[in-house]
Order: sequence, then C-alpha cells, then structure tokens
Amino acid sequence: MKITVVGTGYVGLVTGACFSKLGYDIVCVDKDTAKIDDLKKGIVSIYEPGLEDLVQKNIKSGNLKFTTNLKEALEKTEAVFIAVGTPSRRGDGHADLAYVFGVVDELAENLSSEVVIVTKSTVPVGTGREIYKQLKKKRPDLVFHVASNPEFLREWAAIEDFMHPNRVMIGVDSVKAKNLMARVYNPLCINKTPIIYTSIEAAELTKYASNGFLAMKISFINEIADLCEKCGADVKEVARGIGFDDRIGDKFLHVSPGYGGSCFPKDTKALSYTAQQYDAPLTLIDAVIAFNEARKKSMGLRIESILGSLKEKKLAILGLTFKPNTDDMRDSASLDILPYLIEKGSKLNVFDPKGMKEAKKLLGHLPLKWKKNSYETLEGVDAVVILTEWDEFRFLDLNHVKKILKSPVIIDLRNMYDLEEMHKAGFEYHSLGRKIIKPMD
Repeated sequence: MKITVVGTGYVGLVTGACFSKLGYDIVCVDKDTAKIDDLKKGIVSIYEPGLEDLVQKNIKSGNLKFTTNLKEALEKTEAVFIAVGTPSRRGDGHADLAYVFGVVDELAENLSSEVVIVTKSTVPVGTGREIYKQLKKKRPDLVFHVASNPEFLREWAAIEDFMHPNRVMIGVDSVKAKNLMARVYNPLCINKTPIIYTSIEAAELTKYASNGFLAMKISFINEIADLCEKCGADVKEVARGIGFDDRIGDKFLHVSPGYGGSCFPKDTKALSYTAQQYDAPLTLIDAVIAFNEARKKSMGLRIESILGSLKEKKLAILGLTFKPNTDDMRDSASLDILPYLIEKGSKLNVFDPKGMKEAKKLLGHLPLKWKKNSYETLEGVDAVVILTEWDEFRFLDLNHVKKILKSPVIIDLRNMYDLEEMHKAGFEYHSLGRKIIKPMD
C-alpha cells in the first residue's frame, strides 16, 4: 500500500517513519526544501529518541521517501494523511486551519484517482466535514472519502506510542474509508490494539477532550500541592494514595510549575473556544487554563520569596524545555520564569541537555550565560533552580554539587529529590507541596 503524508513536522515525520516500518510505501511531502533535503540524507531536525535512526533505516530499505512534489507523491496512493500544523495564532483558542485547507486546495489540483483523505493534524470538530465540502466543490468529479485519525503521541515516547498504542481512534462515514483504515492498521492487531471506529466528529473531539482531561489532572495535583504546603501534608504521598485508585490512576499526578508543550496549552484553549462556539461553555477547562497560566507566572515570585531580593543573585537554571527527553520549548514554564528573574536583577547560568538550540531562539534576547553541562552551570551560584526533570539532574553527585555552589540552596520545581537525601547531604531544599529542608534540621 502506498500512503502519502503531507507535513514533516513532529506528527507527520513520526507517522511516516512508523508506517514505513510497518512495510508500507511512504512518501512524505513538505514545502520546506531545506528540510526535505536534510531528511533525504537522514538528518532529522527535531529531537525524539529513536526517530532519526528509524528514518535512516527506512530510507535505506526504500520504504520511506521525501519530496516537495505533491503531484508526484500522489501517484497510485491510496491514502493521504494531512499532518500539518494547526497553530493558535490569535491566542484565544481559535485553531488556524490555513495549512490544512491549503493542502486541500493542492489536493484538488493534483488528485486523479480515488483516495481516503485522513486528518492526522489536531483539528476542531467539524473540520472533516468542511474538508469534504470544499474539496467536493472544487472537484465534483473526484471520488474520495474523508476520515479522522487523531494522534495520541507523547513527546519522547512517540515511536512506542505509535507502534504499541493504547487505542487507535478512527472517525469515518463510509465503508470504503473504514475498510481502508482497517487495512492500514491491521499490522497493529497482532498486539491486540483496540481499534475504535466512530463518527468523524467524535474522533475530532476525542483528541481535544483527552488532552483537556489530562491537563485538568495536572492542574488538580498542582493545586493540591499548594494545599499541602499550607496544611503540612506531602504531595507525593497524597498523589501516591489517590493514584492507586483504578478510577483515577497515577499518570499525570506529578507536581510541576505548569503544563506546556505543543498540545495541552493549544488544545485546551481550542476546546474552550469550540465549546463557546456551540454555546456549551466548559467552565472546568476554562478554570484549568487560567490556573495553569497563573501558576507559571507565580513560580518567579516563589523563587523570589525564597531568596529575598533577587538583585545581583547568581542562579543556576537546570532545564529549559517543557519536559525531559525533548527539545520542545513551546509554552515551557522557563519562558515565564527566566524573564521575571532577569527583570528582578538576577544573573543566570542556564543549561538543558537537548533544548539549548531551541531555547536560544526564544530566550536569546536575555542576558543569559549558556553553559555546556550541569556542573559548569552550578559553579559559584547562590542557588540552583530545577525547571525540567532530566535524568542527568537526578543523578548529580550531590557532594560535588555542594562543594562548587556558593550557597547550598536548591529550589526544585519538579520534586526530583528525596527529602531525607537532601537533609543528609546538607542542602537547603525547597520543593513543591512538601516541607522545606534546612541544613541544620
């Protein structure tokens, strides 16, 4: 089977590479000539564990090809997966579908045989119907079908999530589309992957609803952490206690300075926007959005309240990306926290294992000292602030860390360390939703 994937961003590239691993003839299309030239050589610009190796292997096998020529890519194809961006440009949750419908326009010009057009991009409910309507208007002679196949990929585990998903969601309204999508995902049936067939609208909405619920879970435990600090409970113990309830589960009950990334901020706002458009406001989601934005901004104030005046304070910032094992800086808490610390007069050493290149694009205007490794970042600073829970920060030599710090103060916004461990090591240790450890305790 030949499949065309339009868009070579995170979702499109993972989708194309994984389908090629399943043995399909995959052609990935993008207008960015420089990116396509790199991909043809097996060079992947985004960081996702295992992705570059997977791309290189399948280029070599002949299953994975890259081109800027959509017309050529569509020859003899049976399915076209649209995996272009749907950014929230206005900030109110409105999803910009210009790229999606730009693809539709090009399909109208270049399709010559019956295909199934699949939205892999995250799109608002009703988009699939609109794609059908617009393409039918432009090409009334064309036989085609539309399907929705939302992705549920976690950054840093995208290949595993694609090859071993907890479910595959397929929205269809024709037998032809259903049968073709069944063929596409048949190789995953060996793993007994649940394939859920729904209407197109249900599939589109499920993506937003899933991310909205997970964002709500994150915000819930963050609010509980604030309560723990007031009443003397340990949020890790509370999270463990509620996580054992099968109805709740322990995933996404990890305290943080707020959620970020490419999905949750954009998708919660889009879900809220959609609900308003249908006059069915989602007050819980609206509260989650407001709380998360306020929380990220409050982290700078928290650091200031711990250290007192920040003027001339030299701080080490460990972690810049929104989570570990990715170079994604989108809506990272660091984008709110670092400008505040600089504004208050701090001098910052910063380091992230994979995110330095992307971080410089967004924070390069600030007077930051970009360091090469963790220990260089910590040298001679007044305090350490941990923003991302990279494993290499978890396994730092604490005795060496204490020797090279000016003051043994760690402000951990990810709760990476055990309280007893920090007590024995002689640090002043501040975390979220837990007691403060003082060196003399």
